[in-house]
Amino acid sequence: MILAAAVCPHPPMIIPAIASGAADDLAALRSACDAAVSVLLGRGAERIVVLGTGDLAADSDESAGGTFAAYGLDLHVGGPGSDLPLSLAVGAWLLDRAGWSGPRTYSTGVPDADGAALLVMADGSAKRSTTAPGFLDERAEAFDASIAAALAAGDAEALAALDVELGAELWAAGVPALRTLGELAKGADIVANLRVDVAPFGVGYWVADWVLS
Repeated sequence: MILAAAVCPHPPMIIPAIASGAADDLAALRSACDAAVSVLLGRGAERIVVLGTGDLAADSDESAGGTFAAYGLDLHVGGPGSDLPLSLAVGAWLLDRAGWSGPRTYSTGVPDADGAALLVMADGSAKRSTTAPGFLDERAEAFDASIAAALAAGDAEALAALDVELGAELWAAGVPALRTLGELAKGADIVANLRVDVAPFGVGYWVADWVLS
């Protein structure tokens, strides 16, 4: 069983140097992520599993790393490697920022997470407004709201049952990772805290933490 989980979004603009003049716009989101990661690290897990989406050939250990060169920032995060996709690179940045120097596993699949704490990097629908990357889909708000409700209630079953096809139609990149969280947390007693449920830029973002027993 996993010991705890934190859910955070992964827009590159969460990193102040990338956001530049808009850094203050995401300050509350960044602070909430820091708080959720602090809860995660406070559970005493010996290993943190960073779970996200993107191209990663296989689960990687703490030697994996990533860069933000594609966004104009000369910043390296994690280990000496440079193969982490955006979601996992932002997760590595959050762990580096929190001072975590222990073992890590990076995964875009179903990791071996027994006894570990799970940092889930997951964005919601990118079709929440007419200025969103995927324009407006009227179904997006309700879909994201159902995920927010599951995160707030500690409802692992609901996360595990998320509709993958609908998530893909709504450009909700985080659905596979959230489903995996649900599967890994099934059967546990969960103390849940939904810290943030917002949609700046027309993209759904949540920050939450779960403590499992």
